[in-house]
Amino acid sequence: MIELYESQRAMRNMRKAAMQRGVVAVLDVGSSKIACLVLRFDGSEKLAEADGIGPMAGQSGFRVIGAATTRSRGVRFGEIDAMQETERAIRTALQAAQKMANIRVDHVIACFSGAEPRSYGLAASIDLEGHIVTEQDVARVLAECDVPEYGAGREVLHAQPVNFALDNRSGLSDPRGQMGQQLATDMHMMTVDATAVQNLAQCVKRCDLELAGIASSAYVAGLSAMVEDEQELGAACIDLGGGSTSISIFMKKHMIYADAVRMGGDHVTSDISMGLQVPAATAERIKTFYGGVHATGMDDREMIELEGETGDWEHDRRTVSRAELIGIMRPRVEEILEEVRARLDAAGFEHLPSQQIVLTGGGSQIPGLDGLASKILGQQVRLGRPMRVHGLPQAATGPGFAGAVGMCLFATHPQDEWWDFDLPVERYPSRTIKRAVKWFRDNW
Repeated sequence: MIELYESQRAMRNMRKAAMQRGVVAVLDVGSSKIACLVLRFDGSEKLAEADGIGPMAGQSGFRVIGAATTRSRGVRFGEIDAMQETERAIRTALQAAQKMANIRVDHVIACFSGAEPRSYGLAASIDLEGHIVTEQDVARVLAECDVPEYGAGREVLHAQPVNFALDNRSGLSDPRGQMGQQLATDMHMMTVDATAVQNLAQCVKRCDLELAGIASSAYVAGLSAMVEDEQELGAACIDLGGGSTSISIFMKKHMIYADAVRMGGDHVTSDISMGLQVPAATAERIKTFYGGVHATGMDDREMIELEGETGDWEHDRRTVSRAELIGIMRPRVEEILEEVRARLDAAGFEHLPSQQIVLTGGGSQIPGLDGLASKILGQQVRLGRPMRVHGLPQAATGPGFAGAVGMCLFATHPQDEWWDFDLPVERYPSRTIKRAVKWFRDNW
C-alpha cells in the first residue's frame, strides 16, 4: 500500500518537475493507433501555488507543439501483448512528434484502455470537535476510507475524493477553512489488472522515457468529450476504440464509475474480413468508406468493388451490395452496445438526474451509430468530439483523439487523488490497509 502511495506521489512530483521544465509528452496507447502529443507550458510561475483541491488544482496554460500517430502494434484489447512491437510503435510516434515540436522529450504521461477496470465507492467520516477544517483533516478523512479486498493481481489506478460533507451540508468540493462537527467524504476508487499497468510502465521504460503519470482512457475520454454541464449533472462517456470499448460515468465533475467491454471497431473489421473473405486492410477500408448500420432501399443497388490481389481474376473482381455490408456490421455493433447497456444498468445509471450519453472514439464514426445507440441504450445520445486545445493540428481533432486530448487536460488540470495528501503515517498499518494487497512492487 505504501509503495503504491509513494510511486503515485513520485509520478505526480515528476509531472510537476516536467511541467516546470516546460515540456511533457502524452501517449495514448491503443489497439488500433498510438497517438503522441507534445505539450509546452507557458509560465511555470502558476505551478508554484498548484496545491488546491478540485479539478482546477495546478492549472496552467499549455499548447500542443507536436503531434503524431502511428498504427498500433502488439496491443490487443487495449493491453500490451507483444512488448517489442509496442515499443517500436511508441518510438515511431514519439520521434515523429518530437521532430514536429523540434524538441526532445524525457517525460511522458500515458493512458490505456482495457485491463478490466472495476469501480468501488468508499466512504468515511471523522469528528472535528467544531474546529476549522485543515489540509490534515482532509488527509485524515481520506485515510479513514475502508479499502475493500479487491484481490491479488490488481492495482489502484485512480482514487479520487468525489464529495465532501460537513455536518448536513453535502456536495462540497473543498471543505478547508469551514467549520463543523463532522467531516465526511465519498471516494471513487478504480482498480485494474496489475500486469497491464506493469507492462505499460516497462514499455515506456524501454523507450528511455520517464513515466510521469498514468490514467485510464475511460476517464480521460470523458474529460475531453463531455461538456461541463454533462460532467456536472451526470452523463456516461462511451469510448469506442479498436480493441475495447471504455465506459465512464461522471457526476459533479468527477468520474464515479468505470468499466470496459472487450470488443471494439477491430471486431467489426474482422467480421467484414471473414464475411467477405477479404484481407483485414481491405475490410478496414471498406468499413471506413462504405460502412453503416441502417440499410435503406438504395443500399441494395449500391455496389462495392472488392479489389483483391490474389491473381484469381474472378475472385478479385467481386462486388457486394452496401446492404450486405451493413448486414455484416450491424449485429456486431448491436452486440457491443447491448454489452454497454448491461454495464450501465449494473452501475445504476438510470438513477442519475440527467442521463446523457456521449459516444466518442474512432469507432463512433460509423454512420447512423448514434441513432442505433439511442434505440439500444434508450437515452439521449450525442457524438462527442474532444474539446479544442491550443495548437492541436486539424488531423487530431476527431473523436478518435478523445483519449489523447483528455490526457492533456489530465496532465495540466489534475484532479486530486488520494496520494496528493500527506496521509497520517500511523494510519498505514491499520487492518484495512494491511488487508489491501501488495501494490506496485518492482516497477519503480
